[in-house]
Amino acid sequence: MINGNVSHWWTQIGVPAPRKPLDGDLDVDVAIVGAGYTGLWTAYYLKKADPSLRIAVLEQRFAGFGASGRNGGWLTNTVTGGQQQYVKSHGRDAAQRFVLAMNDTVDEVIAVAAAEGIDADIIKGGNMEVAYTPAQLARLKAAYASDQRWEGTDWEWLDAAESRSRINVAGTLGGMWHPHCARIQPAKLAAGLAEVVESLGVTIYEQTKVEEIKPHQAITLNGIVRAGTVVRATEGFTAGIKGLHREWLPMNSSLIVTEPIATEKWDEIGWAGYETLGDAAHVYMYAQRTADDRIAFGGRGVPYRWNSATDTDGVTQPVTAKTLRDLMVRFFPTLSGVGVDHLWSGTLGVPRDWAATVSYDRGTGLAHAGGYVGTGVTTTNLAGRTLRDLILGEKTEITELPWVNHKVRTWEPEPLRWLATRVIYGAYGAADRAEYRGAPSTPKLATFADIVSGRIKQH
Repeated sequence: MINGNVSHWWTQIGVPAPRKPLDGDLDVDVAIVGAGYTGLWTAYYLKKADPSLRIAVLEQRFAGFGASGRNGGWLTNTVTGGQQQYVKSHGRDAAQRFVLAMNDTVDEVIAVAAAEGIDADIIKGGNMEVAYTPAQLARLKAAYASDQRWEGTDWEWLDAAESRSRINVAGTLGGMWHPHCARIQPAKLAAGLAEVVESLGVTIYEQTKVEEIKPHQAITLNGIVRAGTVVRATEGFTAGIKGLHREWLPMNSSLIVTEPIATEKWDEIGWAGYETLGDAAHVYMYAQRTADDRIAFGGRGVPYRWNSATDTDGVTQPVTAKTLRDLMVRFFPTLSGVGVDHLWSGTLGVPRDWAATVSYDRGTGLAHAGGYVGTGVTTTNLAGRTLRDLILGEKTEITELPWVNHKVRTWEPEPLRWLATRVIYGAYGAADRAEYRGAPSTPKLATFADIVSGRIKQH
């Protein structure tokens, strides 16, 4: 079993040869810090809108090194933090527009990939969520009833038999499915988008770590980049930039991928529609059937490292592989003899209120987007288009969405955030174990953890 090596996705296609680093000071119109999806989409849409712009992307490792090349491959319509949070502050109509904008964004990514010749193994099979304990079933029914009040969520309720006919998860009591989700191979999308951006005339400087961001400046060990606009697109690695240590919590999520699965086992499992798969547990899982007939199965390993540390090239505690594999076999008992080929982790950016933000200050020239809490495969595209419009001074439907210029307070200092994370995920794990033993409703431990963390379910 490979542990780390960034991710299975990069191992599958090969880690790219490094692009050249920054060599001295530089003057550009737009400097983008981070060559993940957010930075690449922003560069793409800006350059398409105004080919004369001088754009430089600064990346500490290589394009797609972070969450963009390590995620579970869910191109889904989830509003980070949930649309309901915006009703009080911006009104129901604004929140509704956000839902529909996310649906459009799923299709936008698919359309651009096709138009630009990016083959990212995209299949729009929708998203399926299952429940296999009574308490999970109650939560799933409540979520379904809540989302029926919103146009564009388009969830369909599935009874136990209907759920198992799609994906045969052992013990399924019920489920729901919506069409606004596609499975992707994340590294293929990142690599392809980087190549397209370069072909448009954007320069990507790799092996270039930005130490500090100031108005109109990105300061690196290799030189100072001066720009009319500096875009921070660093997501889970934001804590490593001077002055931003408590901005977003770097939360870790881990995945395993199986060896290729035989046809007769797929006949038993089903999954012919290539839906993405999640559950209604508190410490939830997420999975996809890959293009080469494996299962990529993810969840929380060690969710937070002391003092906002990030992993080394995806290396993960081996016990996490066992935890995820045991749960996968609980889902699909026929896989008890199937091996795991790869284990890795990625880092998410988690704001204190678990709500993503896109922001631009014309006076300082500073822009940023992130805090996706696992919804970034889709939300990064909306962020890139929104930053384009904000930077170019255009007032559009997407610049009026309620996450634009959203303000979030910083996280507590250590040791409070480390202790809180340990307690919260310990409570969620205990609640799940109680439900597996037959607890008919959500234990109070989980309700307490939800209140303390402000957590909602994300992928």
